[in-house]
Amino acid sequence: MLSEAVPPDEILWEAEAGLFASSDMREKPPMNLKVPAALVDMAQSVACHRDPTRWGLLYRILWRVTRGGEKHLPGIATDPDIAKARLLEKAVRREIHKMHAFVRFRLIDTDAETGRERYAAWFEPDHFIVEAGAPFFKKRFANMDWSIFTPKGCAHWNGTRLTFTPGLAENPIDSPDALEAAWLTYYRSIFNPARLKVKMMQTEMPKRYWKNLPEAELIAELIETSQHRVNGMLAEETRPVKPRPQNAYLDKLRDMSAEEAP
Repeated sequence: MLSEAVPPDEILWEAEAGLFASSDMREKPPMNLKVPAALVDMAQSVACHRDPTRWGLLYRILWRVTRGGEKHLPGIATDPDIAKARLLEKAVRREIHKMHAFVRFRLIDTDAETGRERYAAWFEPDHFIVEAGAPFFKKRFANMDWSIFTPKGCAHWNGTRLTFTPGLAENPIDSPDALEAAWLTYYRSIFNPARLKVKMMQTEMPKRYWKNLPEAELIAELIETSQHRVNGMLAEETRPVKPRPQNAYLDKLRDMSAEEAP
């Protein structure tokens, strides 16, 4: 449409085939476009947003940059189109960060021939971020086979290739296994009741993610008992200071520091 010089206000963007689905849109040779790198980066994120108006928004920005001569448009934060695009971009990037933080893999089976374990995880994102977020797990868990199932697309890694399949309506993973039990033990051990800030925690880890986190079942208990644990820590007797270690290097540093002191 850009090659045919079709203005943004003459295009109707639809998720499903509409009245003009059979219109003859012959393919044209690729256009040699030059657009700012910032626009490409922004568009990649905005395209992952669930907002149905995102395609019209991106086309309008692209039209203004290429056909309207507004080459510096992506850098104008006060422009209404750019302001909206940045909001969508921010939401997508935040969702990818949440995916990286809250996906929990479970051991589901072991290949009888190779002995290679396979893990799976269920996640429920608001936006279409699976393809954008999956490379993080490919790099971090390259030595194991895994699948991430979501309603908005699934990602699979077999040790050599990252593939994607359509989303699933429901969580296909069975009951928790020993891996979850180990994770719960770890989460309980690192919880620090003295640093608990419930509102801040819910800001960083919204409640809608809790149902898919193995450690979420511990949150209410840990919050409820946090004050009691803090009081217990404060009531403990002061422990004696450990004696200074015998270390020639440290002794020399102390002597030097003492000599330089006024």
